[in-house]
Amino acid sequence: MPDFATLRRVMVDTQVRPSDVTKFPIIQAMLTVPRERFLPNDKAEVAYASESVTLAENRTVLAPRTFAKMLDALDVTPDMLVLDIGCGYGYSAAVLAHVAEAVVAVEDLEDIVDEVPGLLSETGADNVVLHTGPLSEGAAEHGPYDAIIVEGGVETLPDTLDDQLKEGGRIVCLFVEGRLGTVRVGYKIDGHLNWRYAFNASAPVLPGFEEKRAFAL
Repeated sequence: MPDFATLRRVMVDTQVRPSDVTKFPIIQAMLTVPRERFLPNDKAEVAYASESVTLAENRTVLAPRTFAKMLDALDVTPDMLVLDIGCGYGYSAAVLAHVAEAVVAVEDLEDIVDEVPGLLSETGADNVVLHTGPLSEGAAEHGPYDAIIVEGGVETLPDTLDDQLKEGGRIVCLFVEGRLGTVRVGYKIDGHLNWRYAFNASAPVLPGFEEKRAFAL
């Protein structure tokens, strides 16, 4: 059995800190939450590798560096209600639970969702609400949200998520254009999102976040 506690420290020291993620709450959360518990049993041994871990077609647990830098760019504070889109088994929500006041985690993979509440409870993430449904629809009944994070690639952001973000709130997305991926933070000002570049990364495009292709004969 791998020494997961040591691997967790190595992940933070070699992947997170060197990527200019310096906010103490993020560092502490990623040192605390057992990432291996939030993966399929046959993938636990790669929990602390530098790559994303595949859960299903077009669904991954984001690479530690990518996730940490997205959290850093989102700048979550302890008074925030955060919407976590595509939580998988709940790792991202468990980390966010340490840095936010409350988290609403959205997942739609049927073979996963039944396990999420137990995993969150086991790791002390009692301020997380799991919402089961299409990722692109969010969870309007619990919003509006101070911050939103989308755990995967985006070609186009559904208006439903824009509508669930508070005025003055912010959202972080990994936009995919061809083979390139760019993480941007959107700030909601006067009802409109103003996007700012954060860093480059990659991830498969989430179902429901694809650009609609024009039909051609």
